[in-house]
Amino acid sequence: MSLMVFFLIGGGVAVFLLVLGIIVSVRSDRDIVDERLGQYVDASVVEEEIKQQAATPLTNWINRRVEGSNIGDRLSKNLARADLKLKPGEFIATMIIAAFGVGFILWFSSGQNILMGIIGALGGLYLPFMYLKNQQGKRLLKFNDQLPDMLNLMVNGLRAGFSVMQAMEAVSREMPPPICDEFRRVVQEMQLGVTMEKSLDNLLRRIPSDDLDLVITAINVQREVGGNLAEIMDTISYTIRERVRIKGEIRVLTAQVMYSGRFLAMLPLFVIGILYLLNRQYMDEFFKPENVPCGYIALALGALLIVIGYIVMNKLGDIEV
Repeated sequence: MSLMVFFLIGGGVAVFLLVLGIIVSVRSDRDIVDERLGQYVDASVVEEEIKQQAATPLTNWINRRVEGSNIGDRLSKNLARADLKLKPGEFIATMIIAAFGVGFILWFSSGQNILMGIIGALGGLYLPFMYLKNQQGKRLLKFNDQLPDMLNLMVNGLRAGFSVMQAMEAVSREMPPPICDEFRRVVQEMQLGVTMEKSLDNLLRRIPSDDLDLVITAINVQREVGGNLAEIMDTISYTIRERVRIKGEIRVLTAQVMYSGRFLAMLPLFVIGILYLLNRQYMDEFFKPENVPCGYIALALGALLIVIGYIVMNKLGDIEV
């Protein structure tokens, strides 16, 4: 009997070691594959995949609903342009949470006024879009400012005998973000078998810059018909540098107009908030039953005039170069 127990224990240990060996070998093979792919895939991409796997069931459900739709495609494009590591479902979930949060705060602080709750919900729904557009503008502006230095680095590399891909790889190593991140992605795509034309088109889709479009067009034309790419890019670099300088001067001259528009647009909201805190009865006149619908019409007309004034002030300071 003891001998039978000994054989059972020995067989169990052997099976355990066999299973353990298979698991270790499989994991070691995956580690080798991951190490090889890690040469081409950025660590941020791996972190993004881990975050996506840890997504909540709500965001997964929303992702399945918007995947492949026009809304999902537009959101994915906008999130990529802003370099936000979010999926469309996660961004929509953020909008819903912001709408409920701001709406509840205004509803509770206004004495459970349903109209203020609706206004707060609409404002909270728009807050993530404001942040998204702000991040896109900052990233695009920073990219355009770095573009002349990138072109000078590529020109020097081409004159030293580098190929276009080697020059882009030098840019991905030497330049600061965001331009190094974008060109690192272009180089990785080409190393994985994507054509240069397609990789540059993907870059332009992520960075909708007119200056970058000019550079990509020059590279594609040179690949088709030939020519001195270094000289062409040197001329483009000078042109872009002058445009960046002129745009900077225009931003300085129009900063007063832009900030005046923002201040004048926010001033009525601050006045309404202060009056509501200091004299709530005065503000409640808009919502009394005997003043309906005149009170709501006055508030809507005031909001419309504020929006129109803000748009006009922005148009005055928006000068194309």
